[in-house]
Amino acid sequence: MTTFSDERATSGKLSLAEILETFAGGGELPLKFSAYDGSSAGPDDAELGLDLLTPRGTTYLATAPGDLGLARAYVSGDLDVHGVHPGDPYELLKALDQSMDFKRPPARVLVDIVRSIGIERLKPIAPPPQEALPRWRRIAEGLRHSKKRDAEAIHHHYDVSNAFYEWVLGPSMTYTCAYYPNAAATLEEAQENKYRLVFEKLNLKAGDRLLDVGCGWGGMVRYAARRGVKVIGVTLSREQAAWAQKAIADQGLADRAEVRHSDYRDVRESGFDAVSSIGLTEHIGVANYPSYFGFLKSKLRTGGLLLNHCITRPDNKTTSTGGFIDRYVFPDGELTGSGRIITAVQNVGLEVTHEENLRHHYALTLRDWCRNLVDNWDEAVAEVGLATAKVWGLYMAGSRLGFETNVVQLHQVLAVKLDGKGGDGGLPLRQWWTA
Repeated sequence: MTTFSDERATSGKLSLAEILETFAGGGELPLKFSAYDGSSAGPDDAELGLDLLTPRGTTYLATAPGDLGLARAYVSGDLDVHGVHPGDPYELLKALDQSMDFKRPPARVLVDIVRSIGIERLKPIAPPPQEALPRWRRIAEGLRHSKKRDAEAIHHHYDVSNAFYEWVLGPSMTYTCAYYPNAAATLEEAQENKYRLVFEKLNLKAGDRLLDVGCGWGGMVRYAARRGVKVIGVTLSREQAAWAQKAIADQGLADRAEVRHSDYRDVRESGFDAVSSIGLTEHIGVANYPSYFGFLKSKLRTGGLLLNHCITRPDNKTTSTGGFIDRYVFPDGELTGSGRIITAVQNVGLEVTHEENLRHHYALTLRDWCRNLVDNWDEAVAEVGLATAKVWGLYMAGSRLGFETNVVQLHQVLAVKLDGKGGDGGLPLRQWWTA
C-alpha cells in the first residue's frame, strides 16, 4: 500500500515511495518504506522497514545508485532501518535480496523522477568520512598494489582498533573463515579447528619453519609455535603487529615466533618448510598472481608446501569487490575464481595436490561475528563511533548473504614445490590430514 499527502497527489510529482516502487519494478515490497515527504510503501504491519529521513539521503541514493548509495545514506544516518539490529541487519538484507528486483525504468519515467526529486538532488555531495577515496583518486597514494598503496589500503581496514576487533572476533582474534567441525560448534572451536586443518595440511612438525604472510594478529603463528614450529609472520597493519607481538611475549613463544610489521615482499629468509597465505590473496590483485606465487615458491625448500586460503568468485572472471566493499571495507580488493588461482599456482611450477571450498563455513563465521558485534554493540560504538560500527554490521551481514547465495566462495589450495625430477619430498600417498 502506497500513501502520500493530498498535496503531493495533486502536484503531478511522484512521491519518494512511488519512486521506490518504480525502481522495484512494481513488485510487492517485503518491508515498510517511509520517507520524509510523508509517503510510504509496503505493508503497514511489516516487521522490517527502511525510513528515508533527509533530502541528503535522497542525494546519496540518486548520485550513487546501488549498494554504494544505500551505504552512504545508511552510514551517514540519513536512512534508518527497522526490525533488525545495526550490528546484524542480515534479515533485512535477505528480504531485499529475495523479494526485490530493482530495474531501470524507461527514459520518460526517469524524467518524471528527476523532476519530482529536483535537479539539485543529482549534484554529488561529500560522502561520509568513513569512505575511502575512489580508485581514480588513489593514484596519489601510489600505483595500484605498490607497497605504499597496499599499506594505505590495509591501514584503512585493519587499523580500525584492536579493541573493536576483540569485541567482534572474540578471543581467537582471527579475521578469516573458520572451519566448523559440526553445526553446534562455537566460533572459537571453529577457528581453532581451522588452524588445526591448515597445520595438518602443511604437514608441519616440531622443528619445521613456517612463513605466514598476511598473518593478522598472529593466530596461525602462535598455533604453530605452540607445537614447536619456528614461525615468521608478516602483516602490513601496524596495530595487528603490535597486538601479535605482545601476545607472543605474553604466551612465552618469543623463542619460536616472530611477527613483523612488514610487506611480505621484504622477507629475505628462504628455505621454509611451509608457507601459509590466509586471507591475503584478495589484496594482491589478479595481475600480480604470477609474481606473488612465484615469490612464495622462492621461499620454500624443495618438497615444501604452500596453502592459499582466500575469498573467490564462483566463476573465473576478474571482478572488483563492488562499490560499497571497495570504498568502505577493502580498498583495491579484487576477486576471481579458484580456477584462476590454481592456474597461477601451477604456472609458477608448483604442483597442486588438493583444493576445497569452505563457502558455507564462512557464512557461519560471519553469522557469529555479527552476533559478537550485537552482544558488544555499546562497547564497539564507544570505541569506533556509530558510523564505523554500522559499516561493519552491514558488511558482515551482507557478506554472510553473499556466501549463502554463492555470490562468493572460500577456497583452500594446497601445493608442493617439486624437485627437478618431479619428487615431492616423500609426501604420503593419501590425504594425511583429518577433514
